[in-house]
Amino acid sequence: MVKQWHLAHTSHTPSGNLHTPSTGLGSQIGEAVFLGPLGKKSAYVNTYSPQLLCPVARALARNALGFRDPLPFAGLDIWNGFELSWLNPKGKPEIALVEICFPCSSPYLIESKSLKLYLNSFNQSPFASMKQVERIIEEDLRQASEEEATSVRLLPLCTSHLPLEPFAGTCLDGLDIATNSYCVEPRFLVTTAEPAPVNEAVYSHLFKSNCLATGQPDWGSLFIHYAGKKIAHEGLLKYLISFRNHSGFAEHCVEQIFFDVSSRCLPDKLTVYARYTRRGGLDINPFRSNWEKNPLNKRQIRQ
Repeated sequence: MVKQWHLAHTSHTPSGNLHTPSTGLGSQIGEAVFLGPLGKKSAYVNTYSPQLLCPVARALARNALGFRDPLPFAGLDIWNGFELSWLNPKGKPEIALVEICFPCSSPYLIESKSLKLYLNSFNQSPFASMKQVERIIEEDLRQASEEEATSVRLLPLCTSHLPLEPFAGTCLDGLDIATNSYCVEPRFLVTTAEPAPVNEAVYSHLFKSNCLATGQPDWGSLFIHYAGKKIAHEGLLKYLISFRNHSGFAEHCVEQIFFDVSSRCLPDKLTVYARYTRRGGLDINPFRSNWEKNPLNKRQIRQ
């Protein structure tokens, strides 16, 4: 497995378990140098091939942001896969949904295109049972992420395991703002003059970034729950919209938002949670929080 990536990112003012990086880096994650097939036309492999998985060290983006151990958050990345199929011992195709949970403490995340190619590689390979496929995927992803707590569930289509539930809180999307900033602008994050601390949840369906490996758009819904000085809603929405031309993996974007909100607004408690729409038969849902437990896997309307 190839694990050589180079990422550039912004440094910001530190807060809590954050520190300023020692090297001057660019304003975005920007270009990635990858020694492998990502971002290129890929041959379709339809027999089981775990070597297709491409891990990416989480520390690269975190070091550039200025995170240090212990991390200022806990959480996980929930993946839902809708295009998994294999052959049973008689040659008949079988299908299932797949739910994958990577703890955010894992040393490596898995690049999404490589995960898609890996899951597709099951298509023409025979396996004894759904449980066997589940065990194989879990073991492969544990090895690739170097995290024993990585978990996999295969779900039959005959029952509904992915309920639909909108975010609770205030939707920011109706605010009448003007903006022309589509590269990340943390300066939009400010608190109001309101003296009393608040405990509020806000969200937006206008979030978009671009995949670092392929350049394709990643559409999502972004949820923030915090306690502390009230954050100005107009500035927060402009900040989220400013990711529109930003190139970064979903996990990195959520962690950058956690960093920027923590650094600029100094909340006592903070949760950042993104639910991305499906691309290539996969959706990814990173969750980071310093005060709330991991969420249930409940879909947004566009998922």
